[in-house]
Amino acid sequence: MGFTRFGTPRGSLNVLPLETYLPMHLQFAAVCDDAQQRPDGSLDFHGVRFDMAASGFPASRDRMVFIMVLEWERQDEGRFQFKVDLLDPRGNPSMTVDGHTEVTAVKPHRPPPRTHLIMPLQDVVFPTPGDYRFQIQARGQTFQGPTLFLQEVEEGDETAAGGA
Repeated sequence: MGFTRFGTPRGSLNVLPLETYLPMHLQFAAVCDDAQQRPDGSLDFHGVRFDMAASGFPASRDRMVFIMVLEWERQDEGRFQFKVDLLDPRGNPSMTVDGHTEVTAVKPHRPPPRTHLIMPLQDVVFPTPGDYRFQIQARGQTFQGPTLFLQEVEEGDETAAGGA
């Protein structure tokens, strides 16, 4: 499906002043079974997780994928560091990933710069049952990401909430 380009009577685009655009923000984040980016830049993902079950703790998950889209301010450009923490139910980091991203300048009539992160996570350990939360830090700001609720179930009933 395509879009039709509309112009002003003189044929030029109306561009809003920089101060009317959104500040940097977390546009999207999820925990899922698998994800990939298409050549057109869109994201395909499936098996989004909100909770998981385990018959004992500490529990571990062989593989899951954390995905996020961080939208930068229009004037942002350059290399930026970021950090993703998985916080346990007490708010302590149980896993941390440090990284960086290259943000490219955009023209005023184009979408703002975005970082698409697809991060496979292997052998993630959950020490106790409860709410686990992803927290993202970039450019001095902290963003709250998705949560996972880990529950303890009887042996053999791990599929009740997606299994850990």
